[in-house]
Amino acid sequence: MKPQGHKFTVARQALPHDSAANHVAGTARYLDDLPEPAGTLQVVPGCASIAAGKITSIDLTPVRNAPGVVAVLTPKDIPGHNDTSPIGAGDDPVFTDKKVTFFGQALFAVIAETRLAARKAAKLAKVEYEPSAKPLISVADALVANSEVFDGYEFRRGEPQDSIEKADNILSSTLEIGGQEHFYLEGQIALAIPGENGDMMVHSSTQHPTEVQHIVSHVLDVPLHAVTVATRRMGGGFGGKESQASQWGAIAAIAAHNTQRPCKIRLDRDDDMIMTGKRHDCIVTYEAGYSDSGKLNAVEVSFAARCGHSADLSLGVNDRTMFHADNAYFYPDVRIFSRRLKTNTVSNTAFRGFGGPQGLLFAERMMDDIAIETGRDPLDVRMENFYGIGQDNVTPYGMEVPDNILAELVGQLEKTSNYRARKTAIDAFNAQSPYLKKGIALTPVKFGISFTLMHLNQAGALVHVYTDGSVYLNHAGTEMGQGLNTKVAQVVAEEFGIPLSSVKISATTTDKVPNTGPTAASAGSDLNGMAAKNATDQIRERMVAFLETQFDAKDVPVIFANGMATIGQHSMSFADLAQQMYLNRISLSATGFYSTPHISWNRDEAKGTPFFYFAYGAACSEVLIDTFTGELKVTAVDILHDVGKSLNPAIDIGQIEGGFVQGMGWLTTEELVWDDQGRLRTHAPSTYKIPCASDVPEHFTTSLFESDGNVQDVIYRSKAVGEPPLMLACSVFSAIYHAIAGMKPGKRPVLSAPATPESILNAIASLEDN
Repeated sequence: MKPQGHKFTVARQALPHDSAANHVAGTARYLDDLPEPAGTLQVVPGCASIAAGKITSIDLTPVRNAPGVVAVLTPKDIPGHNDTSPIGAGDDPVFTDKKVTFFGQALFAVIAETRLAARKAAKLAKVEYEPSAKPLISVADALVANSEVFDGYEFRRGEPQDSIEKADNILSSTLEIGGQEHFYLEGQIALAIPGENGDMMVHSSTQHPTEVQHIVSHVLDVPLHAVTVATRRMGGGFGGKESQASQWGAIAAIAAHNTQRPCKIRLDRDDDMIMTGKRHDCIVTYEAGYSDSGKLNAVEVSFAARCGHSADLSLGVNDRTMFHADNAYFYPDVRIFSRRLKTNTVSNTAFRGFGGPQGLLFAERMMDDIAIETGRDPLDVRMENFYGIGQDNVTPYGMEVPDNILAELVGQLEKTSNYRARKTAIDAFNAQSPYLKKGIALTPVKFGISFTLMHLNQAGALVHVYTDGSVYLNHAGTEMGQGLNTKVAQVVAEEFGIPLSSVKISATTTDKVPNTGPTAASAGSDLNGMAAKNATDQIRERMVAFLETQFDAKDVPVIFANGMATIGQHSMSFADLAQQMYLNRISLSATGFYSTPHISWNRDEAKGTPFFYFAYGAACSEVLIDTFTGELKVTAVDILHDVGKSLNPAIDIGQIEGGFVQGMGWLTTEELVWDDQGRLRTHAPSTYKIPCASDVPEHFTTSLFESDGNVQDVIYRSKAVGEPPLMLACSVFSAIYHAIAGMKPGKRPVLSAPATPESILNAIASLEDN
């Protein structure tokens, strides 16, 4: 790390996103903006029209004879293995021709001269089915059928049931949590270009180029070195392009292999929503024992999650739900159990937070329920159950909570948001307002940072210094609008003491940095920033050695700053130094590598230190509901978030605000609806409502928590910021709960997520039933 007192000039500065001007001007090139090579063909998948059953016959002759069609792909046209499973489970075929396991499953693909011709031709297939008696669609369906994609799994400490029975008070409840569509602005897309000797170049909108490389290698039955995957930028990912971009890259590659022409696939928005996975929805049942003041004795909780028709990433996603079922709270005795249910729906997948938000939402609902039962302020119940420092500080999976700033951070926001006075005013407003009701809540976030699949905690980088002093940077992370490329470039510029404009950011490409992990788990800046620094360190060491020899100045500090390299009384520009090193035949290129230290996880024993550190935050949200219509308005939001020493405050604040709004959408307006035949009915913006500008409250403040930075040796003492802010929106859900519960003090409403008008009205009605 930098020496104490170092003045940062590039890193830790609020600099614009590297593509900001291009975004505004419309000149940032996404995959569909790339000039298509001559002869490029368009590919469109043909999909199943039932959710479960057998394919008894399929006639593709009308498809092949349609105008503009060049070829039709079926399983027989796959040179290698017909599987795109990210874990090699064999349950995610590229195309299926025997058994259908969800509505919209790919049966074939049309290759045509134009996209319109391919889309029209795909509708001409004659497919006959033998449907199953009743497809399993919901969590409830799967529970009745005992249908699982993985065995159940648990964390346990002590004897929770005994402790609950001995507690002063016991409560039990159920919470239904909905899923969420990623709704990235750029849909799933890939362009495959065949090369000589079986090589394949794939441009893919993916968070995980190496996985696309592996899948394409697998389906083409060629070595990895024959497949190159490149990603310059994505128009959003949010986890939806971590594993599920692979199928579309594979189809494009198979098409290019069979036609020996460039082939592009771009899903229509409706098809994208129907054919790709969502956030896992679940039903949570729990029981808790607690004291008269609301302090927990023990917790038993069970999560039943809809995983869909195949494994995909559901093992890790549901494990992460369990990891965050405690959120900020110490459970003396605890059992956290998870069921991973198999249904005839598209496989659910990674989504910002990777299962953590579902676990955290449960914890906050439990705090709200205890507050209602005890008559205490929910914030007081929360603070009474916070993890301690030196005691009551071990998670249900055996990890001590380091750097616990919960009480300090929440206490600060309590004051700056004026929470107590506002709550008093809201209670007074509600007492005299018969139809409009207000609610307020202040909720914390504690989120673990690292992949719990240990081998993914690594990254590489490639740095070239050219003789004019300009620098070329390539790293293992992918840019999806979150500013990762900018942050990593800031690290390189800071280390070399040059302006950010001197660093060229390049597309993530598997032939430059191999064997990469996904850009996920909020670890992009941690991993790739450190890998890039490792590369710059190597080049700087060579530069220092050269300067020491050149000026006969051993053991004299060398300072890289303001575009200059200074040793003692001698200085030269960074560009001149690069030129001199070239003339003296000294390498100006390095590959960097980083792997996260001090982490471990034994899943069989459910023990370890799966996270390098925790990121913290808190939000205070105020809402107004109409008890006649169920309409909701979020009227005020105050956020205080912990990013350590921010690498880029402007980008971090943008991530916090964007994550909050996305989380608010998940918990208020974004409702996924399937019918009993397994057809997704909310497959377009006309029926699926993401938040818009008018949903963001006029009073929306975001502050970064001031601290000495990350206690761990993370790049410049920063902390991850990608996923944790989404969970700050739990404060909105709790505020809605407070508004409804206040209508009948002492009674707990039944409020499901998302809190749509219907859900709010049902919750109000439930007060009469209790």
